Amino acid sequence: MTIDVRPATVFEDVATIIGPKNPESSVCFCLSYRIPSKEANALRGPERAERVRRLMDEEGPIGVLAYDGDDVVGWAAVAPRTRTHFATFRKIPHVDDLDVWSLWCFRVRPGHRKKGIMHSLIEGAVRFAKDQGAPAIEGYPVDNGDARVDLTMAYVGTRRLFESAGFVKAADTESVLSGFPRVLMRRDL
Repeated sequence: MTIDVRPATVFEDVATIIGPKNPESSVCFCLSYRIPSKEANALRGPERAERVRRLMDEEGPIGVLAYDGDDVVGWAAVAPRTRTHFATFRKIPHVDDLDVWSLWCFRVRPGHRKKGIMHSLIEGAVRFAKDQGAPAIEGYPVDNGDARVDLTMAYVGTRRLFESAGFVKAADTESVLSGFPRVLMRRDL
């Protein structure tokens, strides 16, 4: 299996990976950290999909997608921190004044998990951020040690995943997800 990671430029492929199973759902589409909470909470069903389409039209790629041949199999959200909720999120500190990029959400389609796709996604996100001129990239994964992470909450990644991609712990955070502390992991580019 050869995984090709590319900037997320095709809306239909983005929707395949991060769109909810129920089109009328008020969750997912990876909007929680991209737009103000009030707006994200108000969007329902197809409005969420349209907001993602608009975001892609305004900004271009809002993440990267992993492909196995022609099949889209994975997603990673990556953008300048200034364009995300992390710019003002008090529980995750700013390490310095660099215009860093944030990498905060992963999704791998069922049937394709445990094949190293998240490793490919993180490297693809790093490459994308670097190509866009990012001086550094941060992630905010859970620090779960050897404990199992609930699949629903694994979307942020684990400290071990980020370490395997050359990230180092830059700071503790006050954020907790599914009972695990989140840490700020960083890789200079």
